[in-house]
Amino acid sequence: MLDNLNPGATPPRPPRDGRDGNKSAAPKTQRDHEVRPVVEREVPLGQQSDRALSASVHAWLDGELPEAAVRKGATAHDVEFWRHVSDQMERARRVRTPEYVEAQIMAALPHHAPAVITPWWRREFVITPRAAVGVVVALVTIAVTATVAFMTR
Repeated sequence: MLDNLNPGATPPRPPRDGRDGNKSAAPKTQRDHEVRPVVEREVPLGQQSDRALSASVHAWLDGELPEAAVRKGATAHDVEFWRHVSDQMERARRVRTPEYVEAQIMAALPHHAPAVITPWWRREFVITPRAAVGVVVALVTIAVTATVAFMTR
């Protein structure tokens, strides 16, 4: 395995655990335990001129030139690429959703108008038995603490 982030580093040696016929293990050196910082670097994506389309291909894509005018020479590969993209897009435009999917979507929609969200002070107040016991215990604890505090003064 090569270390692409640290190009000066040597590749690690395979472990010597007796599988390769060599029974002696090499002594560990300081370099084996050395931790090198990761070096950040930019990866060039190529020159802008490498990826630019010629003016004639742009004109063909805009509908200003016929395909035969740009299908020769160095632009043939670009024309094939854009022709393939056009074919894929045309196939994607013709794809229709099956009727059963539309029926499932329509069945999942609610059949009544959504209710208006009421403010919290107008909503029904519901408390569970566990919450009621917790509130009672908290009130009793506060009352006992307050009574003890006033009686000891």
